Amino acid sequence: MTITNNVTRFLDARKVKYAVHEVPAEKLGALEVAQLMGVPAEQVFKTIVTKREKGKPVLAVIPGPRVVDLKLLAGFLGEKKMHLPSEREAEQLTGLQAGGISPLALINKGFQVVIDAAAQSFDEIYISGGQRGMDIRLGVADLANLVRAKFGAVSRLE
Repeated sequence: MTITNNVTRFLDARKVKYAVHEVPAEKLGALEVAQLMGVPAEQVFKTIVTKREKGKPVLAVIPGPRVVDLKLLAGFLGEKKMHLPSEREAEQLTGLQAGGISPLALINKGFQVVIDAAAQSFDEIYISGGQRGMDIRLGVADLANLVRAKFGAVSRLE
């Protein structure tokens, strides 16, 4: 049985090609998800909620093995500073559980989305499907168009 939720219904309604991958429904990191699915960790992207000094938070979609670089992100967005909220605060801001935060689940909620430029080296990437236990493989261009994302070098290796 395939999981259906608002994200898959949204993708179906827009006739976007995607594949759902079920993983255990506990909070897993992108590296664990990549290992479970048997795909390169660099192709599994995670969504990191970041905050501006003022205004709506920004979703940074970055490769699993990397961390968001707040200075690079701030520079890319023309902000003085960006901050990482606590996991609990990120959940409150998005209404989604950590491990299930997805830009696709937050369309029309006013979040700006920045996809790390590394995504452009792939035709398809894996991102959260808007709930724990569900990842979606879809085209990078489709994702960027759907969430009106900009591409920028906003992450670094730890």
